[in-house]
Amino acid sequence: MSRYVIKRFLMMIMTIIIIASLTFLLMHIIPGSPFDQDRSFNAAVEQNLRSFYKLDQPLYVQYFNYMASIFTLDFGPSISNPDTTVVQLIERAFPISFELGIWAVLVAVISGIALGVFAALRHNGLIDYVAMGFAVLGISIPNFILATLLIQELSVNLGWFPAATWRTPMHMVLPIIALATTPMAIIARLTRSSMLETLTQDYIRTARAKGLSPWKVVVRHALRNALMPVVTLLGTLLASILTGTFVIEKIFAIPGMGRYFIDSISNRDYPVIMGTTVFYSAILVFLLFVVDMVYCLLDPRIRFDKSSQGE
Repeated sequence: MSRYVIKRFLMMIMTIIIIASLTFLLMHIIPGSPFDQDRSFNAAVEQNLRSFYKLDQPLYVQYFNYMASIFTLDFGPSISNPDTTVVQLIERAFPISFELGIWAVLVAVISGIALGVFAALRHNGLIDYVAMGFAVLGISIPNFILATLLIQELSVNLGWFPAATWRTPMHMVLPIIALATTPMAIIARLTRSSMLETLTQDYIRTARAKGLSPWKVVVRHALRNALMPVVTLLGTLLASILTGTFVIEKIFAIPGMGRYFIDSISNRDYPVIMGTTVFYSAILVFLLFVVDMVYCLLDPRIRFDKSSQGE
């Protein structure tokens, strides 16, 4: 088991390095520079700026400086906001993005599992049809369209919730719903199909034959195994939710990482693009690692197989 954990950890490091290298390569392949949009300064000033941000150095030197900044966590100042370093920007904006993301994850997982379980227990009934119909709508509607509809109907027309910013719990409701709906629908459908398959297994019949209550049969025996596919998908869903905050933050004017990241792409702000990409990549790869470890703990057979292969 320990060798497997070490192997997965090394794979995490290699994945981050590959993502960082691809980000650097793609930025320099695209024509243009961070100073093309602002032509208020002359060529001498532009050259000084390039020298200050070390963009006048050979490409391989810039690459090694960039890779070194990953390990030192010093990405330098932002080109669009010279008074703010990339690390300061992340420290200021990421807690807001994380709060939005973690609330969306909790809402998606809890409500998705609940919908899936109730739909499976009421198979081919009204609850099943309603829950799966809602899940189909949730999967079909992109989160940015849903966000626009929520603002128009619940904020503008009905006035129930504020339309933008991130100040009070009421400001949080619409962004969380917009971000959590699609993953909640995916989890609900997956939980339902997995529960239907699990409830037909022999050990479930045995548990019922022993006189256990339906609640104990579902929670203690069926649900744990039915959640295995959900746990497998959870890493990908976490990634989609965290990256999905970029668009939602822009729509709801939330001062999180999304606003700075999208603006940095428009402005070709290399330090911000590289710093935020590496930062989010490290978080997502780590989450996938954690999900993999949880998956092994939930199913001892997988832990045994993988540890045996490692040995």
